[in-house]
Amino acid sequence: MAKKIRAKKVEAVKKEKISESGEQGKNKEDNVLNKELSRVAEQIPDEAKKKLEQIKDKLEAFKDKLVKKFEGYIMGVALLPPDKEDEKKEKINVLVLVDDTDSHKMSKDELKDRLSAIIDKMAKEVDENLAPHTIILTEVWQSCYDGKYDILEMIAMSAPVHDTGMLAAIKIAEIHKNMVLKKFEKYIVSYVLAGSLVQGKATATSDIDVFVVIDDTDVKKMTRAELKDKLRAIIIGMGIDAGKITGIENKLNIQVYILTDFWEGIKEANPIFFTFLRDGIPFYDRGIFMPWKLLLQMGRIKPSPEAIEMFMSTGEQMLERIKFKIRDIGMEDTFYAILTPSQAALMMYGIPPPTPKETPEVMTDIFVKKEKLLEKEYIDILKRNIEIRKELEHGIKKELTGREVDELVKDAEKYLKRLNELFKAIEKKKEEESVLHNYESIVTVVRDILRMEGVEKVKDTDMIRIFEEEVVHKGLIPEKYLRMLKEIEKAKKDYDAKKLTKADVHNVQRDSRELLRFLVEYIQRKRGLELEKTKIRVKHGKKFGEVVLLGKKAFIIHDIDNEEKEISKADITPEGSLTNIQPSSLEEYEKALTGVEMPERVFIKEPIFEDLKKLFGRDVEILINY
Repeated sequence: MAKKIRAKKVEAVKKEKISESGEQGKNKEDNVLNKELSRVAEQIPDEAKKKLEQIKDKLEAFKDKLVKKFEGYIMGVALLPPDKEDEKKEKINVLVLVDDTDSHKMSKDELKDRLSAIIDKMAKEVDENLAPHTIILTEVWQSCYDGKYDILEMIAMSAPVHDTGMLAAIKIAEIHKNMVLKKFEKYIVSYVLAGSLVQGKATATSDIDVFVVIDDTDVKKMTRAELKDKLRAIIIGMGIDAGKITGIENKLNIQVYILTDFWEGIKEANPIFFTFLRDGIPFYDRGIFMPWKLLLQMGRIKPSPEAIEMFMSTGEQMLERIKFKIRDIGMEDTFYAILTPSQAALMMYGIPPPTPKETPEVMTDIFVKKEKLLEKEYIDILKRNIEIRKELEHGIKKELTGREVDELVKDAEKYLKRLNELFKAIEKKKEEESVLHNYESIVTVVRDILRMEGVEKVKDTDMIRIFEEEVVHKGLIPEKYLRMLKEIEKAKKDYDAKKLTKADVHNVQRDSRELLRFLVEYIQRKRGLELEKTKIRVKHGKKFGEVVLLGKKAFIIHDIDNEEKEISKADITPEGSLTNIQPSSLEEYEKALTGVEMPERVFIKEPIFEDLKKLFGRDVEILINY
């Protein structure tokens, strides 16, 4: 409970500090300080927490004085653990990291001594117990070059109060390094900090780049590639864990190389490895990285003749590649950029896509001459593009100039812009034509219904009125569908007058689908009832059969329950008997159903009963009211 109360108190102090400060930069520093101190507070006893709260204000004041005095040079201020020999634990150890990379007027030792004196004096002005440890950046790097990692360990144990990014980078890299060495020390040759941080180009949010070199010269149980992949996955996973442990949000970019690849890269003058050697800071080295780094500084590591020749030829190769790309733009990119949309326009119109050679001619016939939806100048652009591709393909034209490519791209943009307008025009035309098509389909179905009701010939102008009188008013079809029919007729008139809107088209298409579906179902139901009048259903043994009388023809289905239906056909004589019985098919039967006009009444004569006995056997039974 005391721990939770203390944490809340620290948070409250943090919020109070932020609200009192009107400066955004100071708020950020306060956040860093409070975050670190809160994290430390969670890991120490209650007695130590009280002391931590007491020194917090002192650390803030000291940090503010430093940053104000040495603006831009203070890279980090961090609270260090107390000295073991300090029994009273009153001394407040503070690490101050100073950037000295642009200092050239005095030696590094003299610079450090002067800075230490000034910073010590400033510390005493804040509190007598403040004990700053001033370190310059070159001192940190030199200790790494010398294989001494005490400073790195000290930074890893500190709690940053002010940080421009360097303390966080060193801290997370040091912790990650120790995790890696603990697991794979046998294989690790070098662990190196690199990238923008060591080049002096980093910001507080910059990624942290580290390189890990693995010794693969004694690998026996697996291939070098397998070793690299296996260790790489684990090492990167450790990097994520290190970020969680430290609470540092900057991304740790980990590059893993095997020693043999690294050596090949140096021989081939790989810029990545040369930069790595030149700028990298070894956080761990088994005597490989530093000798190479020093040899590079002495000019003793030089690219091989093969590498030099390769670099020299790279320029010519790149120029050839540029020429090839320019040629490819004209031969492929701009060609297909306008050809395929052109074919799409023809497909949208309802024509299968022609060959590239035929496309301009078809486009001219359809869109320029027939529909007058496109201007000839755009066909000329398409033709020119096809001709250039043909010349390049057959070697008549060897290459394209930059100006020619610019013209091709400019023409392609112009063409595609116009083609988009063409697509809209085709779409509008097709939509309007669909209104006409739907109207004609519905008129045909309406006439069929009127014919079924005994009305043979109807003028177009009288059709809806007669449909209303003979069908709707008699209750055969609901009024709703009459209204739809009238709306569709109105849309047809608007189409003829070129007054049809997009909304009208949408409504007509919707209503047409619904009306057509209902009318067709009505016809099917009515014809189904009429068809039943023409059927004689029989039972023979355990099977059921049908004889369908269609005018002068009859179709016999021997077993209606069998999926593979056996169908025969016969002629009906004037006396009513069945003659000329021969095999038929389901297709022929369905075709006969659609082509014949159903009679209102069907009569059967005595001879047909004898024919049924011949077809189905003497025990045949006729089903009534089935």
